[in-house]
Amino acid sequence: MIRLERVTKQFPGGQFAVQELSIDFPTGELTMLVGPSGCGKTTTLKMINRLIEPTSGRIFHDEQDVTHIDPVALRLRMGYVIQNVGLFPHMSIADNVATVPRLLRWDKPRIQRRVTELLELVGLDPRQYARRYPHQLSGGQRQRVGVARALGADPPVLLMDEPFGAIDRIARERLQNEFLRIQREVRKTVVFVTHDIDEAIKLGDRIAIMNAGRLEQYDTPAAILAKPASDLVVDLLGPDRGLKRLSVTPIDLNALEHPPAVHADDSLADARRAFDGRWTKVVIVDRSGKPAGELDRDQADGDGQVADRARPLDATISADRTLYDAFSQMLIHQATWVAVVDGDRFRGVLTPQSFVAAIQRVPAELEGARR
Repeated sequence: MIRLERVTKQFPGGQFAVQELSIDFPTGELTMLVGPSGCGKTTTLKMINRLIEPTSGRIFHDEQDVTHIDPVALRLRMGYVIQNVGLFPHMSIADNVATVPRLLRWDKPRIQRRVTELLELVGLDPRQYARRYPHQLSGGQRQRVGVARALGADPPVLLMDEPFGAIDRIARERLQNEFLRIQREVRKTVVFVTHDIDEAIKLGDRIAIMNAGRLEQYDTPAAILAKPASDLVVDLLGPDRGLKRLSVTPIDLNALEHPPAVHADDSLADARRAFDGRWTKVVIVDRSGKPAGELDRDQADGDGQVADRARPLDATISADRTLYDAFSQMLIHQATWVAVVDGDRFRGVLTPQSFVAAIQRVPAELEGARR
């Protein structure tokens, strides 16, 4: 855990960047620091590894006061990722990733194994990228290398200062998803600075909102969306705060509806018998429960098999996604339902009616869920 106790930073001339800040960053969690420009979020980040020294207060890492640790030794224990990557242009990708292990005097075979492992972790084939140089990579690829380098010596802490801020939207979303995947594997204690509240909501286990050097609110994304602590937080969350809540609300498998299901090799007569007064179409599943399509009532007349009249499902979504994702699929496909699958198994559907009911069940005190 990283703990700040009444930390203040006052620059020459009397300007306060951070004032009396007390906050805990839990071990293994991803905490987002967000707020308007000049709020003190980057200064806070840099005080953790002593790139900036606090004026007063104490900072602890694993119960050890960081001011009692040699600054260089401290930084070698904490990965650091910045917006413009900071790769060494004259060094290959492999050499960039190996920077900290070499400083720690690891032997060559160990370094080579670690470089290969990390490039694979961030989705870059070592055989293709290890010998390249930074200028030969795209911005998104360079940022992946920056993350790999920060993880070089397997540090327990990762400090990230707007790492995806200078990348185009599509590449940024891809990197965010990749980083979530990586974090699920490595479970580092991450402190991540961003100016983007949507990024904070998507990535964070917790969000610390700062203003004028002070902590405005600190909680889970869902709790902040449900109960913003001030007008500044309301403004920061934006007018679509209600929709943002859907992005942290998981699909509830117990709340799904269950239309009739038939098999592709069933007869159309069997399908007609499966319809009831409510449902105008049925789900087609194979013998293992995997969804294979759907069949409308008005297509079930005559003889033959279900497979003869089946069509692909309009919209499907994985059970580990959110109500926001499900709602988006429903709109994109103009569908009357979204089929929810768990692995390959069909679990039920979200209809407009069940969707509204699910939203109404979201309690104001919702504590949130990881994606």
